[in-house]
Amino acid sequence: MAIEGVQRLLVVVAHPDDETFGCGSLLLHARAAGATTAVLCATRGEAGQPAPGSGIDAADLGRIREAELRTAAGMLGVSEVHLLDYLDSGMDGDADVATLEGAPFDDVCRQVRAHIETFRPTVVVTLDAGDGHRDHLKMRDATVVAVRDAQWRVDRVYLQCLPKSLMQRWLDYVGQHNPDSAQSYIEAPGTPDELITTVVDTTTHLAARESAIAAHASQVSPFDQLPADMRREFLIADRMQRVVPPWTGGQRETDIFTPRAVRPV
Repeated sequence: MAIEGVQRLLVVVAHPDDETFGCGSLLLHARAAGATTAVLCATRGEAGQPAPGSGIDAADLGRIREAELRTAAGMLGVSEVHLLDYLDSGMDGDADVATLEGAPFDDVCRQVRAHIETFRPTVVVTLDAGDGHRDHLKMRDATVVAVRDAQWRVDRVYLQCLPKSLMQRWLDYVGQHNPDSAQSYIEAPGTPDELITTVVDTTTHLAARESAIAAHASQVSPFDQLPADMRREFLIADRMQRVVPPWTGGQRETDIFTPRAVRPV
């Protein structure tokens, strides 16, 4: 796809693997479209659980996950990877001030804003936090505020979404095959389908996305154990909600980039 001017995509996430499990196909799509891409990650994911049978000591997990992040980012064509050095907050419990959840919100916003003003993206994407993870929620909210307050004008901001209809199919499948896991959900997580404004077809990048997912070997992929057709449906399209500029209705977008005039970067 030909793009007028310079397009720069910044993906802002909380943990290593969010960039691949969440936005891997989108990063590949952007790179193929000629955009320069970067990933800003808040933590090293040290509160995660090593994959069963990996032999990884929990004390080494942060170092290993950072290395996996950098490897996967290279496979996705990402030109820059930056970390904010917060500790992973985990799913619940008390959050120390050194963790992402425990850190003052204004401090997180300030750091994200500084990276926006340095990298100067035209498009920013972060996760919708539809899974309810507190680190995802904090990075989503901090990213939106940072864009609003940055001196550099970002053209568009998107939340990468897991559509509720697809998540309901996932939950139904889990309920049939692993009822104990399904019991923790009152309803399917994810973003209501009517809020999704943008669907990018990324079928052509499926094999490369799968390779990048495999690079995060310390973690269990959320797509593992899914039947092949459902796994494919999750991975061949990126669904997003555009929040800047606000969506006013109409036909869904099919790309996050639009032709634009050249401006200095």
